[in-house]
Amino acid sequence: MFAAARTLVLGMFAMAALTPTTPAAAQHPASHSSRIERVVSPGGVEAWLVRQTHLPMLALSFAMRGGTAQDPADRPGTASLMAQMLDEGAGDIDAETFHRRLEERAIEMSFSAGRDALTGSVRTLTESRGEAFALLKQALEKPRFDAAPLARVRESVLSGIRRASTNPNSLASETFSATAFPNHPYGRRNTGTLEAVAAITADDLRAMHRRIVARDRLKVAVVGDITAAELGPLLDDVFGALPAGTSLTPVPEIAMAAAGERRVVPMDIPQAIIAFGLPGLKRDDPDFIAAFVMNHILGGGTFSSRLYTQVREQRGLAYSISSGLVTLDGTGLLSGGTSTRSDRAAESLSVIETELRRMGSEGPTTIELEQAKRFLIGNWAMRFETSSQIASNLIRIQLDGFEPDYLDRRNDLIEAVTLEDVRRVAKRLLGDPKLLVVVVGKPEGM
Repeated sequence: MFAAARTLVLGMFAMAALTPTTPAAAQHPASHSSRIERVVSPGGVEAWLVRQTHLPMLALSFAMRGGTAQDPADRPGTASLMAQMLDEGAGDIDAETFHRRLEERAIEMSFSAGRDALTGSVRTLTESRGEAFALLKQALEKPRFDAAPLARVRESVLSGIRRASTNPNSLASETFSATAFPNHPYGRRNTGTLEAVAAITADDLRAMHRRIVARDRLKVAVVGDITAAELGPLLDDVFGALPAGTSLTPVPEIAMAAAGERRVVPMDIPQAIIAFGLPGLKRDDPDFIAAFVMNHILGGGTFSSRLYTQVREQRGLAYSISSGLVTLDGTGLLSGGTSTRSDRAAESLSVIETELRRMGSEGPTTIELEQAKRFLIGNWAMRFETSSQIASNLIRIQLDGFEPDYLDRRNDLIEAVTLEDVRRVAKRLLGDPKLLVVVVGKPEGM
């Protein structure tokens, strides 16, 4: 139901925490931090382990601080291209052989670069974990960046950039980012530009690899059929030989620019794609949990949200609409998106602004608050049903700076949110909402 609007919100910033990290230590509602074992290898590599023996499978996720925000200003897309090349041959294994070995053992391996982190994951049968970890080790330590696979992956990236240039949702997200964060890494497209990607060399990729891939900011989570005693030596084998430290460029903190501005990107399409946003909160802000609850009431993706009710149900202006909290190392946003008929774009935006102001001035009702808390507390486990999802969310918890006890505290934190808390944060964020709005299409009345 919310795919288009949610894609628009998510598309603005990869690897951003849109909600408070959801506990994921188990596939059942009774999730406790006691199920997480801290495993520290003989060489000092730490991982969070959730042992599951009901299936002969293993999922490993990792993250290293330093993503596309580390791209050189004249080479946006370098970190993303580097990440995509990690499984294109390593050590003495060429790309074709590397892929064949993954396929023969049914090993899933992927890497990606978000704004603030390089992430990777491996999913394998327990019997193939030796091969899976050996290939991961090679990919991280000795990527080849050979000419032929680099040309193939580069062309795939360039094709994606060309497609995005004619995709209204992509244009809205990219224009919003560039306008909100001018002359800042967060304002650049993660995948780069046609000119920049065409100019990236293998040496550029090697330099980015040397800067990012290291142990000092490494986070690891493992879920599956393995003991702590077995995992420790494997951690050293995979990560132990990586450089001890990164050489990251500090990403400056930045507040959203262009508050109150309207940007129209002309495009001959039947609907108008609207992206909107205003300054939000960083993840460590004391008001973040209250803001999370507030946003759920405002436009957090359920049929009961105010934006959905007013824009979709009451007026039929759009098929879907949602809002979300975006948190990055250097900033925070409350952003949202929708699509509507061109002749109703101005009306839709007016309704959105009215609802934001109403939330800022009045806050939610007691009934809205209780319904939101019940949903947020009761629904979380349904979103974490596989070992890969669990491992990924444990990584998110670590990146957000929490300890395993957050798994026990998260629902209590939501339950403790009061009406006064939500009204306070609503006034703080929405008391005088000056939206940055980007509209792609031919909106009338704007």
